[in-house]
This record gives sequence, C-alpha cells and structure tokens, in this order.
Amino acid sequence: MDNIPVEQHPLEPFLPENGRLLMLGSFPPQQKRWAMSFYYPNFTNDMWRVLGLVFHGDPLHFVDVPAKSYRKDAIVAFLQRVGIGIFDTASAVRRLQDNASDKFLEVVTPTDVEALLARMPACRAIVTTGQKAADTLCERFGIAQPPMGGFTAFCLSGQSFRLYRMPSTSRAYPLALAKKAAAYRVMFEDLGMV
Repeated sequence: MDNIPVEQHPLEPFLPENGRLLMLGSFPPQQKRWAMSFYYPNFTNDMWRVLGLVFHGDPLHFVDVPAKSYRKDAIVAFLQRVGIGIFDTASAVRRLQDNASDKFLEVVTPTDVEALLARMPACRAIVTTGQKAADTLCERFGIAQPPMGGFTAFCLSGQSFRLYRMPSTSRAYPLALAKKAAAYRVMFEDLGMV
C-alpha cells in the first residue's frame, strides 16, 4: 500500500465564527467528479438537495440545473447565516481504489477536530454525514456510536457536545431523498436551527 499516493485535503475548512454545528464528512471525491469547488461537490451527492428541502422546501434551491452544478454563493451565504461549519474527518487519505467510495478510503491523517472547534466557539454539536466519518470520529475520541438519525452526548476539552450521525447523502446510500431530508430535519429542529 505504500505505493498508493497520499492525498491531502484539497479544501480549507469552512468555519463561520457564528457556527453552532460542525458538519464532518469523510473526504471529498476526486476532483474530476466535482461540479463546484466546495464541499459535497459531486453533482450526484444529495447534500445540497437535502438542505434545500429542509430549509427552503425545495430540493433544487441550491442546484443550478442547466449547468449541472450548485449555486456556491447561495450555499456559502446560507451556511454563514445559519452557522454551519464544514470539513471532513480525514485530512489525508489513500484511495485504495480509483473511486469516491468511503469503503476504499484509508485515513492516513485524521483531522484535528479540536482545532476546528476552537475556531467555532459557539459550536456544541457535530454531525457526521456517513458511516466512515462516524467510525473515524468515534474511534478517535472513544465516543459511543450514535443511532442513525440520533446523537450521543460527549465531552471534549471540558465542553459538552452532541455527536449526531446522519445518513450519507451519497446516492450509493439506498435511502430516498425525502427520507434523508426527514432525518436531517429532526436534527436541525432539535438544535433550533430550522
């Protein structure tokens, strides 16, 4: 495996000062799959459709359908307004196969989550957006795995947090868009964000 190159994270953490929720995925797909230069960039990933549905009642709210892309400026403004930070649980990985599947990602360098949280002092909740992200974070901090759609309370650096585990927004995860959005809506309502 040493002959497989190590890939460094291609994006800077997105951490609004008013951030109340830190969203952590596993790692971005290869850039050849990107429809925009931001998080959840693959056009077949449903994250921006889920958030469009939850916050605006419209799965296409953040989607630029003719361009087969996303409305990055609208996404960034939305995230800043509601206080959602985004990064991933891995800062460096090896892709064991030439695809975007989490099951073929080897985490080389886990993300320094404490450093991210230090830049979001109002944050008291973390959400993992898929199983690989949940596994990586729970293993790193010795946190009990939350039930799908639920949370586990934990302490980090003397602060209390909730770790939510949400379904993956990848189309490879076999759950209808409306059901994914319903799970995310419960979390956002629980946090008083919607």
